[in-house]
Amino acid sequence: MYSEKSLEDSLVAHLEQFILELGNGFTFVERQKRMIIDGEDFYLDLLFYHRRLHRLIAIDLKLGKFKAQYKGQMELYLRWLEAHEMEPGEEQPLGLLLCTEGGDEQIELLQLDNSGIKVAQYMTELPSKELLQRQIHKVLESARQR
Repeated sequence: MYSEKSLEDSLVAHLEQFILELGNGFTFVERQKRMIIDGEDFYLDLLFYHRRLHRLIAIDLKLGKFKAQYKGQMELYLRWLEAHEMEPGEEQPLGLLLCTEGGDEQIELLQLDNSGIKVAQYMTELPSKELLQRQIHKVLESARQR
């Protein structure tokens, strides 16, 4: 059985390969980014910066099917990053929720594209490097067009 922690540990252990699979321009910033909000601790799984997009990329790993409450959690993270981590001249942070299963109708109804949040499905067995690169480039191209 996989856990979010074991997935994260595996990703960090192979960080260089993972970053290369995301595409060009990604740089690793932090793992388990701590955010204190109203005296409560919150932790973002992975934080990257994309040099070409000039923005932070927040990645949260989720086991199972996408749930609507993930949007609120990611929005909280993105607004905190805007308030406390964004540098002058940077674009607003983007969020990426990686789930083991989709939830297409919920994702569509929540209009995640309008809030700077993307949802992607990950698999416990990775597809080919070429397929991953095509998928990531498609998402990045969509972000550039906005």
